Amino acid sequence: MKHKLVEVRRSALHNKGVFAKENIPKDSKIIQYFGDKITKAESLRRQEKQQLKANRNRNTGSVYIFDLNKRFDLDGNISNNIAKYINHHCKPNAEAFNIRGKIWIYAKRKIKKDEELFFNYGFTIDSYEENVCLCGAPSCLGYIVATSERAKLKRLLIKKKKEVIIKKK
Repeated sequence: MKHKLVEVRRSALHNKGVFAKENIPKDSKIIQYFGDKITKAESLRRQEKQQLKANRNRNTGSVYIFDLNKRFDLDGNISNNIAKYINHHCKPNAEAFNIRGKIWIYAKRKIKKDEELFFNYGFTIDSYEENVCLCGAPSCLGYIVATSERAKLKRLLIKKKKEVIIKKK
């Protein structure tokens, strides 16, 4: 699917990424994240199936599901959804918003032509070990978690590190 503002290209961070075809001003609506509207039960089933397949293939970034509301999710793992190739970053230049049940990606700051787009996937801390982060940002903790969970994860990682040091003594 062709898009006016962005295109999929090879990414240094992951296999594929989404890149700006022109300068994108701050707060601009960039692209809609399309997918199948599914129940929470179906969402869980698909997540498990996609994760198992990814683990067999030693692949990351295999689940493309957004939370829509208490009853439904959006599975973006469809062929015409190029937004699914936007990679996670701990210092993102874009942000995802749920606007009346549709997911839109907006620019958090000015994005320059040929710059890769990133947003924070916002995963919960309960599955952090399954979501390794490769972004390389100075503030990266090594795992993909929501900004609101970062301080909690940092404390947990410090605690685990101390436990390892104590065991070595």
